[in-house]
Amino acid sequence: MFFVYIIEATESKRYYIGQTKDLEERLREHNQGRNLSTKPYIPWRLKCWKGFKTRSEAMKVEKKLKGIKKRVGLEKYVRVNDFSGCGAVG
Repeated sequence: MFFVYIIEATESKRYYIGQTKDLEERLREHNQGRNLSTKPYIPWRLKCWKGFKTRSEAMKVEKKLKGIKKRVGLEKYVRVNDFSGCGAVG
C-alpha cells in the first residue's frame, strides 16, 4: 500500500504534499529535518492521507494535488475524494 499525504506545519500552517509507503516513518523524517523543503517549518502534523495499491497511482494523485495552487481548492479536492483525516483539513 502506498499513501498520498498532506502534512501541515503547526506554526506557519503551510501544507506539504507527498507520497510514501510508510506514513509514520515519513512524518518522523519530516520532523527530524531530513527533508530540505520541510526542515525550516518543523514541527509538522499529518492532516490527511489516502491509500493506493501502487506507487504509480499514488504519484499521479500527488502530482494532481501539487498542481492545485489554492488552499481552498486543495481542501475541497481531498474532501470530495475521500481522503482519511479530512475533518482536520482547513
